[in-house]
Amino acid sequence: MFVLGIDPGLTRCGYACLEAMGSQRVRAVALGVIRTPASDELPDRLFALRNELRSLIAEYRPAAVAVERVFFQQNVRTAMSVGQASGLALVEAVAAGCEVAQYSPNQVKDAIAGWGAAPKEQIQKMVQMRLGLAAPPRPADAADAAALALCHLAMSPMQTRVAGARS
Repeated sequence: MFVLGIDPGLTRCGYACLEAMGSQRVRAVALGVIRTPASDELPDRLFALRNELRSLIAEYRPAAVAVERVFFQQNVRTAMSVGQASGLALVEAVAAGCEVAQYSPNQVKDAIAGWGAAPKEQIQKMVQMRLGLAAPPRPADAADAAALALCHLAMSPMQTRVAGARS
């Protein structure tokens, strides 16, 4: 099963495609960042990001896409661009028939490091260890996307049991 993690952003959108092989083995299939030039017009940047997200989903055919939930930011301009990138990721995932999940930064940190206030360096180190990488993933946006996918792999079985209990 493939899970695609998306750390949304308009200038830098992190992505990580992980393959779950059983309940404990996970490997990184792709890690990276989609970049759009700040000098381009907003509609062109959104179009380019949408095309890249669509290509990633078509190439890896993930069963699930985990996207960071847009959280409060002090910079309104940054919050708007993150929200737009997040919306694109959500729409493309749904259009492709993927399961879609959103996680807050604290949920991801708690699932990966056991502490919702863990620093970025600790998250990068835990992602490195969990995926058996030689070095922490860089840039941080790619590491964050991998952490989102790992969070989903950890949370999904519990969410399935809770949904079954409600039925």
